[in-house]
Amino acid sequence: MQPRTQEFSKLAARALGDTQVQKALLGLQTGFDQARQRAILELTPEAWDRLRDRAREIRRHTLERLDYYVGLLADNVVRNGGAVHFARDAHEAAQIVLDIARRNGVKLAVKGKSMVSEEMALNHLLAANGVEALETDLGEYIIQLAGETPFHIVAPAIHKSQEEVAELFARKLGTPEGADAEALTRIARETLRQKFLQAGMGISGVNFAIAETGTVCIVTNEGNGRMSTSLPPIHVALMGMEKVTPALEDLGVFYRLLPRAATGQRATSYFTLVSGPRRNEDEDGPEQFHLVMMDNGRSRLLADPELREALFCIRCGACLNACPVYRKVGGHAYGWVYPGPIGAVVTPAMVGLPKAVALPFASTLCGACREVCPVKINIPRMLLKLRADAVEGAPGQRKASWYEGLTFRAWGRLMRSERTLARARGVAVFLQRPFSRDGWLQKMPLPLFYRWTRGRDFPTLARRSFHELWEDELRTSSPQVPPLR
Repeated sequence: MQPRTQEFSKLAARALGDTQVQKALLGLQTGFDQARQRAILELTPEAWDRLRDRAREIRRHTLERLDYYVGLLADNVVRNGGAVHFARDAHEAAQIVLDIARRNGVKLAVKGKSMVSEEMALNHLLAANGVEALETDLGEYIIQLAGETPFHIVAPAIHKSQEEVAELFARKLGTPEGADAEALTRIARETLRQKFLQAGMGISGVNFAIAETGTVCIVTNEGNGRMSTSLPPIHVALMGMEKVTPALEDLGVFYRLLPRAATGQRATSYFTLVSGPRRNEDEDGPEQFHLVMMDNGRSRLLADPELREALFCIRCGACLNACPVYRKVGGHAYGWVYPGPIGAVVTPAMVGLPKAVALPFASTLCGACREVCPVKINIPRMLLKLRADAVEGAPGQRKASWYEGLTFRAWGRLMRSERTLARARGVAVFLQRPFSRDGWLQKMPLPLFYRWTRGRDFPTLARRSFHELWEDELRTSSPQVPPLR
């Protein structure tokens, strides 16, 4: 998928005008976010906060020793009979999967949900080389049929109405028009079941990879993840290198956090652990197991002490559900794989800040994302850092436009002189008169104010300043007190 991060403003405006998208986004607060809050209350906020602190400490410890734990994970995967592949970027990772498919004559691959595979644009590469890659998560299957990308990390097709899905199935699968949700689910299940049995390769994501045992953990709410990893003769697991976790006992912490933060569930329906290919005593499982570990900009985040904690993320999507910006523009507006607050941090590292420069500014800095994050990632602080990088660039290398530079130089001169500021204020009070109505400024056509007032009204400047009012009060109550100068 080609990044469209430079089109954020245009894509956001389109989402704001889409009534179906707006209707779907309303459900994030009443659905996922309120369910998360109920789940926390059930556990108790004190217990929840202790789990968050423990999870954060595990992630911090792991990333400080990432080379050691990645090496330990690789050694144990090989000891279990699997193969490990390291990829520097998304293209190299996708090519590794394609090479595995070619060597084994694979023509059909079934896929569990994987955001890393979206980074890799894996489906497109496989299809271009004669390998059908079929999404088996229901939401992913819907958007694949629609030719779209995931709208949300957890619920990729949340923007689609039941009527839209019924029309899509009728057009793509020849099903009866107007089918209800139960019928649509049954149709998808029947269609995909045959694909599971025919597939030569199963592809999955990885929620956590346990270094001490060489085990990958897959957390799903549908049986498709388990089917994709156990029925086909080859299982390829895809992960970003930050997904490694030191010990099996650490899973207990993350498993109590992840479903509650993501959907408000106590537990997900399926919690699958895979430790290599099938052994002689096993009843099912793949004959081959391949683990593909990808960098793709993660080492840049790791090397930056101010951005490193973005790699703490466990992809629960809670920050999306709480973010006032995401709740208005949705996932497609961000123009790439990872939307929302966490996407505004990790996307610039993966596609380059110049291409994604709009994303760190797509935030109110309200801090809701930090409050709901199960590992307490300080996203607002990182967004401010990226904003500074976007404007200042490297030390001594300014990136601000001439217009911004002129504006802030003028502002600096105003703020250094009380007399100049007072005069400028008087001029502004006079100039605002044609644009004011009942004490509010509305849709000012001036270049500096047009975009600000296009979507919001501002109170007019007061006719008299605070200093003027204060001086009058002092003169009235204490005539001997000199004016404030």
